[in-house]
Amino acid sequence: MSEPLRIERDGDVAVVVLDNPPLNLFDAATFDAMERVARELVVMTDPADPGRARAVLVEARGKVVSGGVDVTYFRDIAEGPDPAQRGGELWARLLEVANTFEDLPVPTVFAAHGLTLTAAFELALSCDILLAAEKASFGLVEIVVGLTPSMGGPQRLAERAGPARAKELIFTGERYPAAVLERWNVVNRVLPDEGFAEAARAYAHRVAAGPTVAHAATKQLAGIAVRQGARAADALVPEISGPLFATDDLRGAVASFLSEGPGKATYTGR
Repeated sequence: MSEPLRIERDGDVAVVVLDNPPLNLFDAATFDAMERVARELVVMTDPADPGRARAVLVEARGKVVSGGVDVTYFRDIAEGPDPAQRGGELWARLLEVANTFEDLPVPTVFAAHGLTLTAAFELALSCDILLAAEKASFGLVEIVVGLTPSMGGPQRLAERAGPARAKELIFTGERYPAAVLERWNVVNRVLPDEGFAEAARAYAHRVAAGPTVAHAATKQLAGIAVRQGARAADALVPEISGPLFATDDLRGAVASFLSEGPGKATYTGR
């Protein structure tokens, strides 16, 4: 049997595939695979590697992205010894995965083609860009088992949509269509159902073809601005953006711009 979560390489894009039929539930094996995939992505996107992946795309196989977590996993923790300690250890593991995805030095894209619940939705919120098909829907439905989402969902929803919207979504446990979450700035783009997978791949390849080192700087500055304020990001601009002038990306793009004109700049760096 194949891993429930694995990486496939598509040119400059590392494609993370969730494939745990029939509902792509997150169980013990999937959580283990998440940790392994996160570690592999750190290596695959290492700036020191000239052949590194320049973007990451997360996609799922089957009719749904994920029906959520296998609830027997929570039952085993709750009914076993030291449930509070073991529960805390689980959340620490999963938050480390979420943080690793968020901190990757390349653009990360999550493609949601259908129902996306709980852990899958939280993983999506750890990615830079969330693309959704028209029929996709999302939910953090942990209230049905007496939990709050704890893989970063509340705080990352609050970053994107504001705290009131985050609490509304989690308090109700409702499923929200892609169009609503696009209005709330949770989903970046809603794309047609037909050809969605191909469009998501094309988007990932487009960002992979950009100036990778500059994209990493963008991620750093945006994250600092959200969590520490715009002035804190301003203070770090010289340190983060100054070195861009020493990259092959910038030198090649400037030369291309000057020789070929606007709109035709190319990037030859990493």
